[in-house]
Amino acid sequence: MFASLLATCWAGPAAAERVIVLAAASTAHVIDELIGQFEAGPGESVVASYAGTSALARQIESGAPADIFLAANAAWMDHVEAQGLIEPGSRQVPAGNRLVFVTGVGGMAPFEPSAALDLSALLKGGRLAVGNPDHVPAGIYARQALEALSLWPDVRSRLAPAADVRAALALVARGEAPLGIVYATDAARIEGVHVVGTIPASLHEPIVYPAALIAGRASPLATRFFEFLAGPEGRVAFARAGFVVD
Repeated sequence: MFASLLATCWAGPAAAERVIVLAAASTAHVIDELIGQFEAGPGESVVASYAGTSALARQIESGAPADIFLAANAAWMDHVEAQGLIEPGSRQVPAGNRLVFVTGVGGMAPFEPSAALDLSALLKGGRLAVGNPDHVPAGIYARQALEALSLWPDVRSRLAPAADVRAALALVARGEAPLGIVYATDAARIEGVHVVGTIPASLHEPIVYPAALIAGRASPLATRFFEFLAGPEGRVAFARAGFVVD
């Protein structure tokens, strides 16, 4: 009994609890803001890791430690859900987005995306910066829109595919690509980059950001932060950042 009591008295403080959020790169500024606003208790913390949605989904598949997944499209969330990797019934959609054409080149006049658009003339021998259309959500949406406008065959060999949408935006901001297709929310945050065309939402699948708890990781802290992210506070933060919120 004495040994047990002694062990109890000398035991260190309870292990700190940390929640890990894997979030699409385009949501970084919002999630950082929400983490700063969230009232964590003593010994509690919330941290986030940002990357392209496809890379995050593969991390979850590989068993990387994570508690919450915020994706930039429904297909990748469907993918991890089909493998039983998210907590049943936890999936929610706190926000959506829009696609825009951006340029860093002065003097390019705004235009209406249409089948008559001469992308080759606008590119002037350069490349169109997009998220990799094979797996990056923003690139997938961009390809859908270009296919709907019958522009894809002419531009597919002129792409500068990037690992995520923010990398595509950086190519435009640095002048390495004369034109890019990115999310409206990202375009609004970078100086020197100008929106020259907004892509009609009817040309691609709805741009949504589904969020879910990772299966087996729904601790009280993770659940509390998830409800904060997907609830009224989170939706206000997404709306303030320019996301589409119902």
